[in-house]
Amino acid sequence: MNPGAGGGGSTQGMQRSGYHHGSLPSALVAAALELLDEGGAEAVRVREVARRAGVSPGAPFRHFADREALLTAVAGEVLEDFAAWQGEAAGAAEGPVMRAFGLGFVRYAIRHPHRFGLLRSRVFGASQPEELRPRLGELELLLNGLVVAAQRDGELPPGDPEVVALGAQALVYGLAQMIVDGFLPAERAESLAEQVLNTYAATGY
Repeated sequence: MNPGAGGGGSTQGMQRSGYHHGSLPSALVAAALELLDEGGAEAVRVREVARRAGVSPGAPFRHFADREALLTAVAGEVLEDFAAWQGEAAGAAEGPVMRAFGLGFVRYAIRHPHRFGLLRSRVFGASQPEELRPRLGELELLLNGLVVAAQRDGELPPGDPEVVALGAQALVYGLAQMIVDGFLPAERAESLAEQVLNTYAATGY
């Protein structure tokens, strides 16, 4: 997978659904992820998740208290995938690393709009489930580290790294949301996002 090259997605290493005497929770989360990709969070129904995993309708409740708990587990899987995607985008950067990080964010949303929607509601919303905070903290540390390095190299202006990181997040989050909402035309969304990020990278956003 090469995020910067606009690959088809980041699911190669993610387990496919279907329970074959392995980890049932993992199989349930994989089945729920398939449903999420197909139809968004509303499509993730416990009965359908159980059917796809090949277990009884009541089996998921032995591992997840309710549908909300299952969706939180799916959000954790998506957040892990998103963090890996962002790390690879930064690692493969040609030019300013923050530009690559921003493009990685936007491209993930373009390729996985339903996953982005789940992250928006479960991770970037007003409240965050306790079990997701460690992974989110790791992503924030990655971003802050990139900001500090970019400031040291003169790619970003000096200042509180957390504040600079927040500004960068606001920019790419807004772009991603505008694309997912259809405000920007889908056929030109990535090109427009690149132009915006190029402009801000040149001025040290």
